Amino acid sequence: MTRSLFGTDGIRGRANRFPMTPEVALKVGMSAGRIFTRGDHRHRVVIGKDTRLSGYMIESALVSGFTAVGMDVFLFGPLPTPAVAMLTRSLRADLGVMISASHNAFTDNGIKLFGPDGQKLSDERENEIEALMKNGLDDGLVEPAKIGRARRIDDAQARYIEFAKRTFPKHLRLEGLRIVIDCANGAAYKVAPSVLWELGADVFSIGCEPNGMNINDDVGSTSPAAMVAKVKETRADFGIALDGDADRVVMCDENGQIIDGDQILALIARSWTKSGILKGGGVVGTVMSNIGLERWLASQNLNLVRSQVGDRYVIEKMREGGFNVGGEQSGHIIFSDFITTSDGLIAALQVLAVLAEEHRPVSEAAHIFEPAPQILVNVRYKNGSPLTNDKVLSAIQLCEARLNGSGRLLVRKSGTEPVIRVMGEGEDEKLVREVVREVVELIRAAAA
Repeated sequence: MTRSLFGTDGIRGRANRFPMTPEVALKVGMSAGRIFTRGDHRHRVVIGKDTRLSGYMIESALVSGFTAVGMDVFLFGPLPTPAVAMLTRSLRADLGVMISASHNAFTDNGIKLFGPDGQKLSDERENEIEALMKNGLDDGLVEPAKIGRARRIDDAQARYIEFAKRTFPKHLRLEGLRIVIDCANGAAYKVAPSVLWELGADVFSIGCEPNGMNINDDVGSTSPAAMVAKVKETRADFGIALDGDADRVVMCDENGQIIDGDQILALIARSWTKSGILKGGGVVGTVMSNIGLERWLASQNLNLVRSQVGDRYVIEKMREGGFNVGGEQSGHIIFSDFITTSDGLIAALQVLAVLAEEHRPVSEAAHIFEPAPQILVNVRYKNGSPLTNDKVLSAIQLCEARLNGSGRLLVRKSGTEPVIRVMGEGEDEKLVREVVREVVELIRAAAA
């Protein structure tokens, strides 16, 4: 079937406009509730959210949908996406839901679904939900005595804080480290600073004053300048910037130099190879991963397996190949020994563990390889994807030929917003810039 609601990371869109309306959320609750209701036991769903104003509206509609088909609902309030995944398994829920549009502005929102194993749902299962939403839901309404109940879970944040701390090696502490944590005014604004402080760090927090409309607003992993400025101001040793739902992270060293997802993968691969805990003979990245990472891994006799963009696809490759480390350049990092999805805070803790063990400045320890020049430009469109335009497709082929095997050109449609991403990579930076500029200009013309 043709998918019209679900993208690469659940359902996402402008709040109070299709598909992020109360009606759609109600139908998601009813259809997903029906599909995940099996057997005679009392079924339960857990729901977390970030700090967006529209979260209240979407949450109420989901609760109505789930309870209407007989599921009990446990509400966490603001909590990171990976915490919802973890607690779905821990509380033996039949389904987990996160209300978030991740790194997008507060005007957007989204719905992410997790199965009872804490894994994001497969495309096939999302298709089932979407089909049921279109084909009528009245048959799923339960009798009055079987309507579900809803209640708040007050200790959800404390549960996740303890879980996160347990992923940090017991013999290590963060005493003496000055750490900046930017929570993007999002879901981790309480838990992330608490974890770092309880592990012994001197913590400087920014992006921890949400008001419903300032999530990701010049803070967080998509605006790392705020983290960098705070690191320099406080003379901190390390900076951590999460996104709105805390499933991805960008870091910086004491000089403010950015440490992206590719460098994190290299750092962990090196450390975990030495300690003998790296599985699969390498790591999983995506088509966006820098070729410099691939070359460095090869020099260490390690492999880089590439998936399509999206942490769910990284996780699929990890399961297929028996890997326990994977991630995206953008900062979605998965450590399957600890958790079933990407977790920005746990990724930061694993990097901090390496730094604490090695007793070296971050600037020395965390820049493992020299990345090849890589240019990424996002082109927003309104009325249909420009990638259906024959002139654009022809230009892409010609530009790929111009690189002549010395680089890569990747043009793809975002799965979470109406954007075309154009990425060029190669040793000849001037040529890469020319190729990217030419493709971007044609796409913009087609989108006008």
